Amino acid sequence: MVTRLVLVLGDQLSEDLSALKAADRDGDIVVMAEVMTEAEYVEHHPKKIALIFAAMRKFAARMRDDGWDVRYSELDDTENAGSIPGELLRRAEETGAEEVLVTRPGEWRLIAALEDMPLRLRMLGDDRFIASLEEFEDWAKGRKALRMEYFYREMRRKTGFLMDGDKPEGGQWNFDHDNRKPAPDEVDFGGPMQFTPDETVEAVLDLVEARFGDSFGTLRPFHFATDQGQARRALAHFIKHALPKFGDLQDAMLRDNRFLYHALISPYLNIGLLSPMEVCEAAEAAYRDGHAPINAVEGFIRQIIGWREYVRGIYFHEGPDYPRRNGLNHQRKLPWLYWGGETHMLCLSKAVEQTRDEAYAHHIQRLMITGNFALLAGVNPAEVHDWYLRVYVDAFEWVEAPNTVGMSQFADGGVIASKPYVSSGAYINRMSDYCKSCHYSVTKKTGEGACPFNLLYWDFLTRHRERFENNPRMAQMYRTWDRMDEDRRKTVLKEADAFLDRLSAGEVV
Repeated sequence: MVTRLVLVLGDQLSEDLSALKAADRDGDIVVMAEVMTEAEYVEHHPKKIALIFAAMRKFAARMRDDGWDVRYSELDDTENAGSIPGELLRRAEETGAEEVLVTRPGEWRLIAALEDMPLRLRMLGDDRFIASLEEFEDWAKGRKALRMEYFYREMRRKTGFLMDGDKPEGGQWNFDHDNRKPAPDEVDFGGPMQFTPDETVEAVLDLVEARFGDSFGTLRPFHFATDQGQARRALAHFIKHALPKFGDLQDAMLRDNRFLYHALISPYLNIGLLSPMEVCEAAEAAYRDGHAPINAVEGFIRQIIGWREYVRGIYFHEGPDYPRRNGLNHQRKLPWLYWGGETHMLCLSKAVEQTRDEAYAHHIQRLMITGNFALLAGVNPAEVHDWYLRVYVDAFEWVEAPNTVGMSQFADGGVIASKPYVSSGAYINRMSDYCKSCHYSVTKKTGEGACPFNLLYWDFLTRHRERFENNPRMAQMYRTWDRMDEDRRKTVLKEADAFLDRLSAGEVV
């Protein structure tokens, strides 16, 4: 029997991985490697590197206990080739293997690198997802617009989640209108489950501290789950203590509470410690048992079988150039405040501070604070994409690029979103308590102390009027602008230009 190499990547830590299911435990060799090319192709948050390396080491140990021959390379191994293809070639020479089994990676970059190797490559579909790429292509074929809502309904029918026969539970597909309550006065959830680092994790933390200590982001304290058992406990903790209120407050933001009722299980889903089916089954059981209301459970399940599956389909459907699209031709450099530079805008300051400390911010902080500001300011979406990929623990290109390039920055020309997600300060004020103690006044539209979001909102609409004024979802905004006094419009645009000039000059804004 000819020995084959079975590649398991750091975001493929699942025993039911297609490459492992196709392999022979008695004859094939599993290859896993911590390599600098994957740790440095963008300067990842130290917590992200630590999570992946620690989870990889524990998964390799489980595989060995299960009888697999695992060839594992730690980052500091003297013979480490430094790249995934390099490690495969080294192990092929070591074992005489001529073929590699691999589950399709989640980045075009790595797919291309593997296909360029002088070894036979058998690339298998990643069936940990509910929709195969072929299914998504079949769904997308012939459609003028690839809207998530219709794809989501297909996933509901396929899985049976929250279905009453062939109709949606509760008589409607989407309860999003119930999930937009503003920030509460207090939160009675203590946050996601935290785990004390064990010996394996501590060794990884020491390694990451030594090798990546200068990267943006705080490494310690580190409380992430790093194996399947811990991840399942974190899920159970969320279902029991937070899911009932998750729906109502999923869009809310508080300056002194970083998690509210969010699960923070996306990193575990994205590296393979949890499966989307087991997560959704747990949430649906909470609804069926009367523990959580339908708006919370439907909203949570939609994020997983709807949005998560949809953006993966978009990433591969649109092709390798997708992350570098720039449909609005925005060219401004990413401001220093995204790396912790001083700013008087409290919402941005708190979002970046939380990102630095936790490698996490929830979807509205990403979309309507950091993303909204970058879009209004005309920042180059490639730089925004690189930032999100670097700083968030759950960011892998298949999921991050569509969320950033498409949903957040409208740089894909409307593939994902029917309109750009821009807002003035009024939305931030409605959904958070940031504005109450900000240097700027959210109620001031112009003049000294006026909220920059108020100025930049109208400036953005004016710059892109030709593109958006006939969009039915934006026509009302342009009518409002046109009704303003001409002198006021001139003042808004003049002050917006002055603000952007200060931003580009590196001044504190």
